[in-house]
Amino acid sequence: VRIQDNMELPAETYAIRVKEIEAGRGQLRPTRLLAMNPKGGLPELAGEPTQEPAFGLPALWIEPAERDEAVFRGYTVVDPASVLTTHLTEAVRESMAELLSYAETQKLLDELPREQQKLVSDLVPAQISVGGIQRVLQALLAERVSIRDLPTILEGVQEACAGAVRAVPLILAHVRARLARQISDSQTGAAGYIPIIPLSPEWESAFAEALTGPPEDRQLAMAPSRLQEFVQRVRAAFEASAEPAALLTSAGVRAPVRAVVERIRPNTPVLAQTEIHPRARIRTVATI
Repeated sequence: VRIQDNMELPAETYAIRVKEIEAGRGQLRPTRLLAMNPKGGLPELAGEPTQEPAFGLPALWIEPAERDEAVFRGYTVVDPASVLTTHLTEAVRESMAELLSYAETQKLLDELPREQQKLVSDLVPAQISVGGIQRVLQALLAERVSIRDLPTILEGVQEACAGAVRAVPLILAHVRARLARQISDSQTGAAGYIPIIPLSPEWESAFAEALTGPPEDRQLAMAPSRLQEFVQRVRAAFEASAEPAALLTSAGVRAPVRAVVERIRPNTPVLAQTEIHPRARIRTVATI
C-alpha cells in the first residue's frame, strides 16, 4: 500500500486506487467520530450527516463528547482511522480477482508443499494450464471465496478434468462443491445456521429454460420484462429479511442467477445446493 498526497482532491477527502484506477473515495473528519445505526437510518444525535464509505450506510460525524451517548443508544461508533482501514480492506477484497496475476498464480503453485507438487505436475499442463487455474481462482475470489485451501481446490480441478471437463465455468462448479464445508462455514452466523432465501421452483424453471448454448458456454436469454420482475422479487425478499442471507439455487442455474443478482446486490452470496455441507444448519428467512 502506497500513500501519496493528491492536491487535486478536496479537503479531508481520500481516494483508493487499484492498478491506477479509482476503486473508492470517501471523506474523513479527523477530529470527529463516525456513528452508525445498526438497525438502519441515521442515528438520532447531533452531527454531520454522511455516508459510511465502505458499505454506503447512512452515518453521522459526531463530536468525541457524544461517544458515550451514542454507545448507550446502541449505535456503532468508530474513529476516522478505522473508517479508512475498513474502506481500504473492502476495496482490496473487491479487487482481489484482478490482483491475482498469472505470475502470482504460478508462485502459489510453486510454494505448495512437496507432497502437493505431484498433483500440480499431473494437472499442469496436461489437463489444464496455469492460466486456467488462474481463472478458476479469480472466479472464487470474485465471490469472496477464500483460496487458502489450494490443495482441495486443485483436487476439485483434477476431478473435473478427469471427467473430460475443460470449460472453466464447469470446473468452477465442481470446485465450489468440493469447498462446501468452507463455504458453509463462511456463511454460518453467530446463531449457528445459514440464513437462506431459496429460489422457487417457478424461477428455477424460468432460468433453466432461458439458458442457451453448449454446456461450457451457457448464455441467459430471458426477456427483459421477466428479468425486471426477478430483480424486483430479489429486492423485496432481501429487504424483508431481518438478517443478511444467501440466495440458494440449484447448481445448474447458480451462475446465471449470480450474474443478475450481482448487478443489484454485489455482496449477496449466491449458493448452489451442492455447496451446502450436509452437516450445515440452514434456516429459510424468505423465498423468491
